[in-house]
Amino acid sequence: MVRAVLEKRQAFRDALVKWFARDGKDYPWRRTRDGYAVLVSEVMLQQTQLATVLGKAYYTRFLATFPDVAALAAADDERLLKAWEGLGYYRRARMLRATARAVIARHGGTFPQGVAELLELPGIGPYTAGALRAFAFDLPGAVVDGNVARVLARLMDFSAPVDTAPGQRQLAAWAQALEDTNHPRVYNSALMELGQTLCRPGVPACGACPVAEFCQAQAPERLPQKRQKIVITAVDEHALWLRDSTGRLLLHCEDGQRRTGLWKLPTRAAGEISHLPVVAQQRYAITRYRVRLRVHAGSGNGFALGQGEAWQVPAAVARLPMPAPFRKVVAKLLEESTNRM
Repeated sequence: MVRAVLEKRQAFRDALVKWFARDGKDYPWRRTRDGYAVLVSEVMLQQTQLATVLGKAYYTRFLATFPDVAALAAADDERLLKAWEGLGYYRRARMLRATARAVIARHGGTFPQGVAELLELPGIGPYTAGALRAFAFDLPGAVVDGNVARVLARLMDFSAPVDTAPGQRQLAAWAQALEDTNHPRVYNSALMELGQTLCRPGVPACGACPVAEFCQAQAPERLPQKRQKIVITAVDEHALWLRDSTGRLLLHCEDGQRRTGLWKLPTRAAGEISHLPVVAQQRYAITRYRVRLRVHAGSGNGFALGQGEAWQVPAAVARLPMPAPFRKVVAKLLEESTNRM
């Protein structure tokens, strides 16, 4: 018999926390109470998988480069973007720096703990404010990320779309009603962990779930429901591999909204360079696009330099911030050039 979780909320919390104490993962951001370190982890994990952040040591490297808000606030664009390289969505890095600067300017370098003060900081929304309060300060702050949304939808057998305003309001209300205000840090960590490990997407491991007796889901594999999925669009991108007589490589520094300050191989219209031999290919995804990057070998002086394009010596390329797909093909082609010498 399913026990109504809202009527037995303390029993639900106790069971969840007991399981977490036994099986919870040891992540580096769970070992700190530093608001800055917690914020870095939250921003990184917003649009990057946990396995990527941990497996490639992005989190520890970033904190080694910028160990506190003062260090990050003083960072110039090139150093900041280089430290963030490979994580994508580079706007996050600049927003993180803006937050650090605001904490210094408004709060003397110490993160505020109040909801209103946190929400006044650039880049801090309700989710991040709640995460900082819970994980850094052990204060009440219901945290609803994708994992928690999935757990709550199944727990309540909620079949309405969770990615709509009404759906999000309902999940937030349940999260607040169930929250353990006496132990918010541990409780919210446990709820997230449950979604990451057992109450996972697709078919959950209900037999191992510590709170299965409270779950009302009749068909948990079908939950949560979302609006119609975004249509994925395939895109071809054509880039130019061009070196001058001294071995310098032609690169382009972007000034658009998505990759401002990042260097990459210059791109051209397909009709301009598609006849040239393809020397490298790389596939990558960005938002709703699946991109096939084709790199064409150029030669001679028949290409006029576009805005933001400049010749770079190979020794300088490694120091420049560069999107991961371009970094891979540039490294590959430079290595091949060296091996042929």
